[in-house]
Amino acid sequence: MIKNCLQGVFAALLIFSATCYAPAADKPNVVLIYIDDLGYGDVGCYGCKDIPTPNIDRLAEEGVRCTASYITNPPCCPSRCSLIMGQYAQRFGKYGMSRGLPIPEDRPTLARFLRDCGYATGQIGKWDIGTKQQGPLSVGFTEVRKSPPAKQYTKAELAKVPAALRKNLDKKGGKSKYFCLNEKGETVWLTDYDGDSMVNFIERHKSEPFFLYWSPAAVHSFNTETPARLTSRTTAPGKRKKLAGAIVSVDDQIGKLLHALKQHDLRENTLVIFSSDNGANGGEGGTSTPYTGGKGQGTQKEGWVRVPTIFSMPGVIPQGKQYDGLIANFDFYSTIAALSGSKIPSHCDGVDLIPHFQGKQTAEAHEYLFWLNNQPDDAVRRHLIAVRWRDWRLYKKYDKDRWQLFDLKSDPREEHDLVRKHVDVVKQLASQHAAWSKTLVPLGKIPKIRANLPVIPNGHGWAVAKRSKRSSK
Repeated sequence: MIKNCLQGVFAALLIFSATCYAPAADKPNVVLIYIDDLGYGDVGCYGCKDIPTPNIDRLAEEGVRCTASYITNPPCCPSRCSLIMGQYAQRFGKYGMSRGLPIPEDRPTLARFLRDCGYATGQIGKWDIGTKQQGPLSVGFTEVRKSPPAKQYTKAELAKVPAALRKNLDKKGGKSKYFCLNEKGETVWLTDYDGDSMVNFIERHKSEPFFLYWSPAAVHSFNTETPARLTSRTTAPGKRKKLAGAIVSVDDQIGKLLHALKQHDLRENTLVIFSSDNGANGGEGGTSTPYTGGKGQGTQKEGWVRVPTIFSMPGVIPQGKQYDGLIANFDFYSTIAALSGSKIPSHCDGVDLIPHFQGKQTAEAHEYLFWLNNQPDDAVRRHLIAVRWRDWRLYKKYDKDRWQLFDLKSDPREEHDLVRKHVDVVKQLASQHAAWSKTLVPLGKIPKIRANLPVIPNGHGWAVAKRSKRSSK
């Protein structure tokens, strides 16, 4: 009996050491920034002229700017699930928005993986992953910044705001979406509050490896509350000005982050990843230039799924480089795992991107990328079946529809369908998509989860999970 127990313990230690074999002190830090509805053309280093983003641009100058980075499970909820699980979300039953459907517990989330490798893992901002029971503390985060109380507009204040803003506030009972109350009871811009929280987390964990995931409520609709102190810093016209101000506020927080890392001599030992959960929100004036489409409009188009993405870690990742190969958000998990000195979990669809950025690996990170959003009860605008290969994009909305084929290099706006001129390419890509589809779980198969998982109360400060013995190693 004792012998069997010892064998079991030894086997468990072998598994753990094979997964996380670098000493905790040698592990790099990771900050993952995931913006909501930020378009490919809404950032300075991607060609935007009317929204100043000097800190995001600095990340690109000190790292790699990816020009073909994709979300294979748009929009927000499935995108985030794919990100945290490191694989196509269809592998665990997400074929559309599927908000509220669980993520699997039989494989580690990125947060759980890093926690078990000795990381302090923190989450700030929007979650929108899994069920209501699957909060950040239940899937591997050791600390979560609580949602602060929202500012409550008085009747007198509501009477003074523009009609469009008043309409949105009325829907929320006069509660603000983007202004909150800090610990002193002062009204502050929520994105600023997030930035201060990031600095707080870094200061408390500067002596140990940490993973910080920040996903701000900005730039998501509605941006009507964006204050003049932010919008005045842009030259964006019309309704885009409010969106632009929200993006400026995100950029400000990245400036705070970079300053904190430098102040504590952590910048060169910290990987910063910046990306978006899907393409631009055209209804708010966002743009996916030079591509067309985006969230809520033209969602079968390239602009809905191609997003700005930057990897920055001076001394490890080349600086000022552009990478044009196909990558997806599920590559973030694999890249982080490899960088931490750990074995990439077998369930991951992604690859370690750093050798590709460094030029040590010249083959494509992915020869093909695939989409299959066909959940029957999902909104029509979100249905998409597609394949990317080289410069080609093959797509359709429904199974019954005919394929459309575009050469994105010569036709980024997808105005000239080449399906009849390149029958061989259509056949090849359709065949690849069919083969990939056979590797997925059936539509409607949902992961089983445990009940009574931790719920995070609103308020100030941090909700903290009990660190496991394994994670303290």
